[in-house]
Amino acid sequence: MTTSDVWLPFPPEELTSLPDTLNYVHWNGEPDFPADPARCVFYTVPYLKGPEVATRPLPHMPGVRVVQTLTAGVEHMLPDVPRLPEGAVLCNAGPLHDTSTGELALALALAAQRGIPDAVRDAREGRWAQAVRPSLADRRVLILGYGGIGAAVEERLLPFEVAEVIRVASRARQSRRGPVHGVESLPELLPRAEIVFVTTPLTDATRGLVNADFLARMPDDALLVNVARGAIVDTGALLAELESGRLRAALDVTDPEPLPAGHPLWQAPGVLITPHVGGPTSAFRPRAERLLHAQLARFAAGEAPEHVVATGGAPTG
Repeated sequence: MTTSDVWLPFPPEELTSLPDTLNYVHWNGEPDFPADPARCVFYTVPYLKGPEVATRPLPHMPGVRVVQTLTAGVEHMLPDVPRLPEGAVLCNAGPLHDTSTGELALALALAAQRGIPDAVRDAREGRWAQAVRPSLADRRVLILGYGGIGAAVEERLLPFEVAEVIRVASRARQSRRGPVHGVESLPELLPRAEIVFVTTPLTDATRGLVNADFLARMPDDALLVNVARGAIVDTGALLAELESGRLRAALDVTDPEPLPAGHPLWQAPGVLITPHVGGPTSAFRPRAERLLHAQLARFAAGEAPEHVVATGGAPTG
């Protein structure tokens, strides 16, 4: 493997204890490639550079064996999976974003429940406006997409004395914390959910899952918190509920994204929007380095990488 290149979005000299049987190349989306892509066997996708940059080298990498993203979602990479060499694997970031995204989900819910956006506006105008706000405590919470991020959201909710956590995933199973319901149970579960956290990946099955019927089943004054992908939520249906005043929302992701100036979501009542910042925090870099160290150690030892989501030809899930 001495002639095999690993492309990294971080300068290799800033990373310690990398396997010495591989050659490391730094590329973070610059216009020119730093080396011959044909020599690359392990490609780490630049973070937050967009799908055009992410996929640009792939047609020139006939020998690539692992494509490693630093994002939880890989929908921007999946169209290129059929063109990967046979047996090459696409890996997502695994638990990399559990901490920071779970943290933001909790922050959004707290801010929305306790009226922090209103308080900021009042402060700018020098207005002292006390009000009784809904607490996070004693609320019945539903987590849609009970994977790593969903479980991280639950761990952060428990100290806040929520009344109930309802876990939902693509299939029913048992978790360490209790039962996980299958997505087919949503119609009967949603009327109990005063706060719904969306943490599911964007797939063909989840695109538009939070639609008019889904939202209509949520109780009055319920809060929708989306830290997953914007296209999971039907924006038109959500706008109708927000403008009627029946539901509230806290969104780190939107559809479309970036949300254009003048889009009605910006001015909709009862909505809090952050610009897709669930992942990029100070927690990102050390966890990204740990992920890469683990994946490269396995690769250098001839072992299969973890967090595989698709294999050279078609998605596996």
